[in-house]
Amino acid sequence: MYTTSIHTPVGLAVICGNEDGITSVRCSNEPVPESSFVPTILHKCARQLEEYFLNGRRFFDLPLCPQGTPFQRSVWQMLAEVPYGRTMSYMELTRRLGDEKAIRAVAAANGKNPIWIIIPCHRIIGSNGDLTGYAGGLARKKWLLEHEQIANGQLTLFS
Repeated sequence: MYTTSIHTPVGLAVICGNEDGITSVRCSNEPVPESSFVPTILHKCARQLEEYFLNGRRFFDLPLCPQGTPFQRSVWQMLAEVPYGRTMSYMELTRRLGDEKAIRAVAAANGKNPIWIIIPCHRIIGSNGDLTGYAGGLARKKWLLEHEQIANGQLTLFS
């Protein structure tokens, strides 16, 4: 496994993976040791994340290799389908997966998403529009949602 990182407006983005693809992107408040060799795919991921933060990228073109249970991977696949600049409630996500009773499991899988921003778990909100739960902290979630709204030419979601 190889590691690199980039500075972003919301903290250090730590990118991990190998020649086959990206296994994780996470936000860190502390520097992390970087690999002496970094595969091209990690450099490509870093470049695409930089483009995202500069308002130029809405879609990512990267091979992703998140590690998780089949259920978690199904949730992450649904997350990847939430369009840039849009949000979806946990309940709506759960309904799309076919079982309203699984809302807690869906929320838990969302919280274990290993690939920050690229699998956009920040776009999932409470049914009443509240920002709820985010492994990176609610301030980061709010920033990311506002960033996407502004990049889409819309006013901020939040006052």
